[in-house]
Amino acid sequence: MGTPTLCFSRGVKVFFCSQTVCSWGQEDGGHEGCVPGFQVKHYQVAYSEAFKKGQALIQVEFDDCAGNEDVKFEVSDPSFYVDGDLNLVPQQDVLSSQPVLFIHGLSAHADDMAQVEITRLPFQMPHTLRNILGVGQTLPFRSKRSLLVPPMIITENQRAPFPRTIGKVISTEKLGNHIFRLTGPGADQDPKGLFTIDADTGDVSVSRSLDREAIDSYQLEVSTTDFAGNLVEGPALLVITVIDQNDNRPIFKETRYTGEVLEGSPTGTTVMTMTALDADDPATDNAALRYNIVRQSPDKPSPNMFYIDAERGDIVTVISHKLLDRETLPTTTYELEIVAKDMAGSEVGLTGTATATITITDKNDHAPEFTHPLFEASVYEGSTGVVVNLTVDDRDDPDTGAWRAIYSIINGDPTLSFEIQTNPDNNEGMLSVVKPLDYEAPVGHTLLIKVENEDPLVPDVGYGPSSTATVRVTVLDINEGPVFFPNPLTVTRMENIPLGSFVASLNATDPDTLQIQSIRYAVLRDPAGWLSVSPVTGTVNTSALLDRESPYVHDNKYTAVFIATDNGSPPATGTGSLVIHLEDYNDNAPYVVPSVARVCEDAHDMNVAIVGGRDKDLPPNAAPFKIELGKQPGLDKTWKVTRVNSTHSQIMLLHSLKKANYQLPLLITDSGVPPLSNNTEVKVQVCVCKKNKMHCSSAHSHRACLLVLLATLLLVPTL
Repeated sequence: MGTPTLCFSRGVKVFFCSQTVCSWGQEDGGHEGCVPGFQVKHYQVAYSEAFKKGQALIQVEFDDCAGNEDVKFEVSDPSFYVDGDLNLVPQQDVLSSQPVLFIHGLSAHADDMAQVEITRLPFQMPHTLRNILGVGQTLPFRSKRSLLVPPMIITENQRAPFPRTIGKVISTEKLGNHIFRLTGPGADQDPKGLFTIDADTGDVSVSRSLDREAIDSYQLEVSTTDFAGNLVEGPALLVITVIDQNDNRPIFKETRYTGEVLEGSPTGTTVMTMTALDADDPATDNAALRYNIVRQSPDKPSPNMFYIDAERGDIVTVISHKLLDRETLPTTTYELEIVAKDMAGSEVGLTGTATATITITDKNDHAPEFTHPLFEASVYEGSTGVVVNLTVDDRDDPDTGAWRAIYSIINGDPTLSFEIQTNPDNNEGMLSVVKPLDYEAPVGHTLLIKVENEDPLVPDVGYGPSSTATVRVTVLDINEGPVFFPNPLTVTRMENIPLGSFVASLNATDPDTLQIQSIRYAVLRDPAGWLSVSPVTGTVNTSALLDRESPYVHDNKYTAVFIATDNGSPPATGTGSLVIHLEDYNDNAPYVVPSVARVCEDAHDMNVAIVGGRDKDLPPNAAPFKIELGKQPGLDKTWKVTRVNSTHSQIMLLHSLKKANYQLPLLITDSGVPPLSNNTEVKVQVCVCKKNKMHCSSAHSHRACLLVLLATLLLVPTL
């Protein structure tokens, strides 16, 4: 039994389409005996204009095998209904309709669904005599002459046998020597062989089952030719539409989804959105999805803590915000099994499943509280470091800003001797001494500590008395070492003062004022061994001459270190430094540098050598220096020494000398009171000078040669 199909034009039934003209459905069933429900489950209707109110379109076949008493029908489009004669009838004029209608039949003995596929044909003119004769008109799907090519529809996934006729092309003028030809994708082009046309009758057939999700329509061309292949009619367009079947299940993009909702959120808070995809025709109920929560785990405190919007897939909270308390719920993670069903959620729809895991996240709705109102600690005087760990309880989620504690000292630390930090591992407050405490100080140490969270509390929660605690710190006495004052002790003394001279008096006191102790002094470090100290009085005297020029003196300062020891149990020590600023005494004679000088053998005004003076003493016991020739007679006839500045003088050769090395005696005197002098010799190299180069003798100089020369010069008359 075929699928009934009607064709309409301008809302008036024009003709019944035969099996060869319009598409046929497929009858479900075929079992022996009565099967309750629709006897034919697929119907097709083709129209070109509006459906008229009250005009029966098709008659459905429904049998509940019990007389069809009290059968009720529901149509997916409320513009249509099924009357008492089982006719599908418009309740009003309908200009356009959904491509697929679903009819739900329900009785006490049957519950079934049928599908009506509706195809809109191209507009056709009324069948007036003028139209019939074709005067001034062109019929739809007509090419040259009288080729009529109606659109054809076929449902996907049809079963064998194949080929199956899906429609007919009509040529009212076809002669016996004309044949039909079908060309285009699906015929002679890929996918080849899907559709064929009977060359004689024009019947169009499909050769195998189709998949709408692969190709939803085909456009081919129909023509007629003579036996020689000459075109007679056409080509004309043939449109074949593949009608969707519900053959694809909804599929979620992921099998498991995760979402979060803040505890205390109001009822109706959106948590997440579930989205599934259906490959069926989105214009039909085959892809109309409805979502549903089928399982919640755990089901406490309510099995319906969440709701999902059936159409949008939004998961929202249902539970009261007061019950959505992370700290009182049996778990902080809930798992929902979500089912997406097509066919708008009807029982015949296909389903897909996914899991949604929802975590109840924490907000700072619990203030931290100290485990004890009073903490006590002991610390030795003079020491630093952690003295006590403060513990708190916080019911919020660990390792979050709502749980992590921040401690502060709000009273009892005017000298800023303490600080408190948070241990990141256990959230405890570590109270430390950062400035050493003194047992002898009459000040107690009672601190008031406050604890808060990194994140602010929610508006209706505040910090209470338990968020503060008292810490009492007891300072323990130890035997402290003597303390020098001042340290370092700086004095000024002249170098070379006599042995046993007084240098300084050390002063060390014992901080343990509540005990009576004696102090003894000793030298700890005296690099040059110049000093001694009285063990009882701390008086420092010289035991050797102080020398400012000693390598142990830096920047005119000599530093020694002394130790003071009390008689406590056990004894304690302290150290102090003595810095002696040494004043200079003129105890170093000056000397001439460099020890070698060069002049050219030809005497003239520019032929000079520069020498300078050096002195280990400081001004005014050093420069200006006086440099002059030695006392040997006749030196001034050949050499002349002239002052350049306070430290340097120049040596000039007055007469030409032979290239050789000469030892020239000089006398240098400093400016000290009394002044010190030094007789020294400078080796003067007399060189041959040519073209800005000096050629000097490498032989040793001899003082005798110079004396012979001087004696010779004395006999030469002055020019």
